[in-house]
Amino acid sequence: MKVVGINGSPRKDWNSGTALDFALKGAGDAGAETKRFDLFDLSYSGCISCFSCKLLGGKSFARCAVQDDLTNVLEEILSSDAVIISAPIYYSDVPGAVRNLYERLLFPPNLYSAEGKTGYDRRIKVGLIYTMGAPDPSFNNNCAENDKNAFELFIGDTEILNITDTYQFTDYSKYASSMFDPELKAARKRDVFPTECQKAYEMGQRLSK
Repeated sequence: MKVVGINGSPRKDWNSGTALDFALKGAGDAGAETKRFDLFDLSYSGCISCFSCKLLGGKSFARCAVQDDLTNVLEEILSSDAVIISAPIYYSDVPGAVRNLYERLLFPPNLYSAEGKTGYDRRIKVGLIYTMGAPDPSFNNNCAENDKNAFELFIGDTEILNITDTYQFTDYSKYASSMFDPELKAARKRDVFPTECQKAYEMGQRLSK
């Protein structure tokens, strides 16, 4: 069993990265081989609309033809048994770096097939962990459900963990953030975030079975 983890946050060890580490630990404790990638360490683009992935008989049929730092990550995902993607939500969507990954992972197997045929020959289990400063997960409902539907169509069975009301700064007094109560944010990080990390751990264990 191989589980690939993708950190889609520019902060490697903050909310998204920490939750991902718990998920990968859960997978590792269940016996899986795990590997983590940090997208913001890489240089790559989104889909360039070359349609090489749709060219019948082409060498990149149903695969992304672009060669850059994301190429190896895509290969690792497609050779895995499960992938866990953890990312923050910015303005009701994942960061551009994550959206670029989604384009190049989800578009190649879309064969525009009238019969619903897809280009990947095997199914991979998916876990999506989305973190957000907003207290209400409804801010993310459309994004999360759309992503879940796309992954289930082209990749495999998908589950989502929304982690809300996250702790964003180490010192709220230094930043424009008067709508937040720093003490309540700190209390949530202390009392609630560990429980959410446990849920991420359990996700990793489930995806490794």
